[in-house]
Amino acid sequence: MQAEPRKSLVGEEYEVEVGPVAHGGHCIARTSEGQVLFVRHALPGERVVARVTEGEEGARFLRADAVTVLDASKDRIDEPCPFAGPGRCGGCDWQHAKPGAQRRLKADVIAEQLQHLAGLTPEEAGWDGTVLPAEGDKVPAGQVPAWRTRVQYAVTADGRAGLRRHRSHEVEPIDHCMIAAEGVSELGIEKRAWTGMDSVEAIAATGSQDRQVILTPKPGARLPLVELDRPVSVLRVDERSGGVHRVHGRPFVRERADGRTHRVGNGGFWQVHPKAADTLVTAVMQGLLPRKGDMALDLYCGVGLFAGALADRVGDQGAVLGIESGKRAVEDARHNLAEFDRVRIEQGKVESVLPRTGIEEVDLIVLDPPRAGAGRKTVEHLASLGARRIAYVACDPAALARDLGYFRDGGYRVRTLRAFDLFPMTSHVECVAILEPAGKRP
Repeated sequence: MQAEPRKSLVGEEYEVEVGPVAHGGHCIARTSEGQVLFVRHALPGERVVARVTEGEEGARFLRADAVTVLDASKDRIDEPCPFAGPGRCGGCDWQHAKPGAQRRLKADVIAEQLQHLAGLTPEEAGWDGTVLPAEGDKVPAGQVPAWRTRVQYAVTADGRAGLRRHRSHEVEPIDHCMIAAEGVSELGIEKRAWTGMDSVEAIAATGSQDRQVILTPKPGARLPLVELDRPVSVLRVDERSGGVHRVHGRPFVRERADGRTHRVGNGGFWQVHPKAADTLVTAVMQGLLPRKGDMALDLYCGVGLFAGALADRVGDQGAVLGIESGKRAVEDARHNLAEFDRVRIEQGKVESVLPRTGIEEVDLIVLDPPRAGAGRKTVEHLASLGARRIAYVACDPAALARDLGYFRDGGYRVRTLRAFDLFPMTSHVECVAILEPAGKRP
């Protein structure tokens, strides 16, 4: 006999005391019956009316929005963005919090994940407990840094550009994104119709005037003639293969970091904040302290940002091996690093390629894995290579904490950890952890 479906609680409202921040841009509360609520648009310590947006009776937790604030936190402000708020644009998580409070919330999340998943206190992780703003991002409450150099706009049925609502395919039409970098905003994407398009991605390179638009058409739709407010190259995503093809202009943009120019093709990965690449290279190199003649690995190397920085510092007697799964990124990395005879870039997944190299010992390792992290098997392999120091660059505190636990099992301890607010107004945060063999003296 089939069980009756459980009753949906979407639309139900609860008056709740808001508890601590949680990973994912929400805070934790409980109904009077003890059911857990993940509440967006709230802040710790507030009393709010929370309206359920997802969940049913008996579910482990419900998702909700704070629709009325009965007792506000001192850290609350009015959202500067007119498109933010319950049921609206999902691009930002903390528009309603003062900038300093946002960084404290992110620090609380990092601390909680380190403790819960790795059993580490901030002190044991060599972390001072702060999240640092990027240069130029320390703005007064009510102001928003314009930092996002890559914005993917969704398109409504009638061709208007917008952004997705939180956990939804619905589109919130906008006339301006406050966190978009000036180079994106000046294209005027929101001013024109994009009939037949599913999405429009705008890219404004850092350190060059390169601007690029990547169009994803709906099945069977014809590409529009793209006339924007600034010169721009145009690419399209093939609806069958998912590949990216040039329509006109360059198929790449030129990004600048660590005193070098990097070619990034077909909308490939590059840090979104204009200060991020330099900030992270500095943190990694300060942590690793490369020496002339070192042998180094750069894993998940993208277009070669860290591999180039390492190659500069280990010199002609050193060597760098980069591993990257993306075919176009590997082509770009090889182009970007062509001047270095002692740099090799291999294509494939790290867990498959690294064992085939036969490498048994290295001096330094950099890894910048995707959001899911490196995983136990890869970490075990890395720990067996005896590196003097390892730099782990992480965009997700939970994945970082899990992998730090695996490194501890493999005989490594965290020497230092630094956190950077490279995604203001959102719940995301970037961390750089420097590890060394546990037997080494602090």
